Amino acid sequence: MASHRKSRTPGARVAGIRTPALATAALTSVALLSQTADAAPGDDRPSLEEVEKKVGDLYRQAESATEKYNAAKEKTTKQRKQVDTLLDDVAQRTQKLNEARAELGSYAAAQYRTGAGMPDTATFLLAQTPQDVFDQRQVLDRMTGRQKAAVDDYVTQQTETMKKRQEATESLRTLTETQGDLKTAKATVQKKLADARELLSELTAEEKARLAAIEKRKQQEAARKAAELARQQAAQEQAEQQEREEAAQQGGGSSEGSGSGSTGSADTPPADSSYAAKAEKALAFARAQIGKPYVWGATGPGSYDCSGLTQAAWKAAGVSLPRTTYDQVDAGTTVPVSQAQPGDLVFFYDDVTHVGLYIGNGMMIHAPKPGAYVREESVYYDGESTIHSIVRPA
Repeated sequence: MASHRKSRTPGARVAGIRTPALATAALTSVALLSQTADAAPGDDRPSLEEVEKKVGDLYRQAESATEKYNAAKEKTTKQRKQVDTLLDDVAQRTQKLNEARAELGSYAAAQYRTGAGMPDTATFLLAQTPQDVFDQRQVLDRMTGRQKAAVDDYVTQQTETMKKRQEATESLRTLTETQGDLKTAKATVQKKLADARELLSELTAEEKARLAAIEKRKQQEAARKAAELARQQAAQEQAEQQEREEAAQQGGGSSEGSGSGSTGSADTPPADSSYAAKAEKALAFARAQIGKPYVWGATGPGSYDCSGLTQAAWKAAGVSLPRTTYDQVDAGTTVPVSQAQPGDLVFFYDDVTHVGLYIGNGMMIHAPKPGAYVREESVYYDGESTIHSIVRPA
């Protein structure tokens, strides 16, 4: 998922292993091999660090493919609706064309009965294209005003029907291509997950135990970083509150003391009461989903992927977010990590393929990865450098 991300020193973190079980599994192959440094020189088994990195990369690649799948699925749904609308339009226009043709037929029949102008009318009805109609001006010159209107209507309906048929054909072609992209993305996800499961299945009990210990240390470090961020944010809020009080005492009023009170930056939107109210609803929804499984491509209510969860949470607050992480990252204003507020979106990795919902104190709620469940976790769960950006929606 993020093969181009910044490199990290071995053992500094467990790349991409976000669930205790899978992390335990992924991080363990290296343990046994670390302890068997005296093994035979011919042993070509990968080290535990290599297995851990490979599994982490596979899961990130799977998550990246999941977001591509989500984008293709959303595009397919929209294109299918467009095609259906066009086909309905073509059907309606075809009906009108048939009605116009029938009306012209009635005029031709009347002319035949009276013996007037039949050859010209028959010639008109045998015309294959609108251009042929306009070329036969002698026919139009001999028709009454009502007949002329019927001809104009016929020509218009024929032209519009042909145009809509062409649009429908092109839309069907595009839909077919998008369905191919959807199929490819789905196959990629399944392949990456299968490869990761195969690697994990080769781990011994001792390796899994080592990986569990590494994962525990990683979680402890992430919790420490979250607590540090919480202290920084509390200190910043206290300092800003003191500034506002001092400004009020000096008669500066709210216009001077609170204009940038919650942000400290003119470029960062304040988390005002309106935003806080919406964020509270989004967080309440997200908390109610804790314990539900991660399923790639899922948008609820029984399971979610990462962007499906954040989209559903903010939808519960009356705010519409795009489906994918690639689009959600542009659905608001970027703020510094130090100024993150509950409800903000936390994006990860250089290719922006994971997202969580910030709840305060350096913690978030997210749907981590296949095999894991929606849970609260430190925003530093995969290392500080993996945080891409913080976005305030609405």
